[in-house]
Amino acid sequence: MAARAYWQGQIRLALVSIPVEIYSATKSGAAVSFKQIHEPSGQPIHYDKVVTGVGPVDADEIMKGYEVEKGEYVLLDQDEIDAVKLESKKTLELTQFVDASEIDVLYYEKPYFVVPADDLAEEAFIVLREALRRTKKVGLGQLAMRGREYVVSLKPCGRGMVLETLRYADEVHKAQGYFRDIPDDEPSEELLELAEALIEKRSGDFHPQDFHDRYVDALKDLIERKRKANGKTIIDDKHSGESKGSNVVDLMAALKKSMEKSGGTAAAKKAPAKKAPAKTATKTVTKTPAKKRA
Repeated sequence: MAARAYWQGQIRLALVSIPVEIYSATKSGAAVSFKQIHEPSGQPIHYDKVVTGVGPVDADEIMKGYEVEKGEYVLLDQDEIDAVKLESKKTLELTQFVDASEIDVLYYEKPYFVVPADDLAEEAFIVLREALRRTKKVGLGQLAMRGREYVVSLKPCGRGMVLETLRYADEVHKAQGYFRDIPDDEPSEELLELAEALIEKRSGDFHPQDFHDRYVDALKDLIERKRKANGKTIIDDKHSGESKGSNVVDLMAALKKSMEKSGGTAAAKKAPAKKAPAKTATKTVTKTPAKKRA
């Protein structure tokens, strides 16, 4: 395998140990990065380490500090920090199994491919993979990698398995603080049926290659046009002809129009052609923005 393993060790389930290797399942996208340039000279800008009232300082005079109170720091050198780093253990012990639906999507952080380390490990690897698939469970454990400890999940993925690092509870905001101002209202049945018909009409298989970062594509195109224009300013006013009408929308009319554009007039007939209750229509039109959150 051409890629270099991110971690090598064994997965342990009770008395069974399975030698495995894990590889990063993601890679950096084709992002466009910029540097700050001094326009008159065309040279890149550099940054100096500067202390207020002192000026530029040498790198060997710099330490890491943790602010315990305003303006008061505990200073640590790199050796002290390295001394408390967790040793990368070579064993992932699966200590619990849960339904995949029990893990909120907010906790998932980064995926890794898991493969058997050698031919001898393949049988036990396949047994564990298929047992997880049949029971529809996700294995949980803790793993030390590169100086820190992660909570991880393990699940089947095709012929292999995927290990995902999970965020700790104190790294995830509570949703209630953001959702509490959203009214708990029952929507109109006719509106719901129209929305469901539109969703059904646009349903299909997920093909990630069909999606592109349009902003990155536009930036690359701009850079190329700017290069060909020898640095002349290029501004496209693509939004000049767009209507800037009211944000108050007749939801029923908008949904019906969306169905027509999707060629879904037949699907829309599933919804009874009855008039929406006046109370619901009024609420849709006059709804005010949510209160500013604390």
